[in-house]
Amino acid sequence: MGSFFAGIKAGTMGGILYVGGMAAFNVVLLYALQADVLASISKANPILCPMTATVNGSAQDCFVSLVTIDVPFVAFVAFFITLIYSGLFGIYHDFYPRLSAAAKAMIVAAIVAFNLLFFGFAGYIFDAQSEVATTAFLILWTALFGYSLGRLYRRYTREVMFESEDTSMLRVVVDGRDVTGKLRTFATTSSHKLRAELSDDASFKEWEGGGGVNLEDPRSFETVMDVNGNGTLKGRVMGKY
Repeated sequence: MGSFFAGIKAGTMGGILYVGGMAAFNVVLLYALQADVLASISKANPILCPMTATVNGSAQDCFVSLVTIDVPFVAFVAFFITLIYSGLFGIYHDFYPRLSAAAKAMIVAAIVAFNLLFFGFAGYIFDAQSEVATTAFLILWTALFGYSLGRLYRRYTREVMFESEDTSMLRVVVDGRDVTGKLRTFATTSSHKLRAELSDDASFKEWEGGGGVNLEDPRSFETVMDVNGNGTLKGRVMGKY
């Protein structure tokens, strides 16, 4: 089940650090290798960016535009790519229960990094030296982003274990999904529709909530569940006859 909003929230905080760090590193690298960058710019566009200043401009003017316009734009797009995958991370977080949140976050971070490299949003690469430096930094920074994403997602979510007194007679359904016997994550301080699916020979008794799980009406087979912390929820049932 997972939480899309918790994923977005974690991605926003982690993404600012991730994308901001990449942009800052790219600017530092551009200034550190400015001579090579100017030569690369001039070679790529000799008319608009000549090494010697003309009425059309110069390589130095293009360099300033690269640092003040292109790098922020790339960072802006990269941030939204990060948010998209962070939201997907939240949605599908519970689909792979054998993996820890940290492991799942690392996988998502690696996918984000691949997309940034593939679509050219990892930074301005102008020669082999800058490619090696950018790739090395991206690997380390992506690992840090994955670690942060996993930690932040855990901070913004809570776990609830769902049980049924008799699974053949009662199934626990939350927001339209059967969660009987499963551990699921929800955004902290969130509300969800709770319903008991009963067999023909079953009669609903009550819900038993523990920990940070609060129920609007524990005696009703269909009610609202508030998640304020980690907890448990059990549906109690008895036979009609």
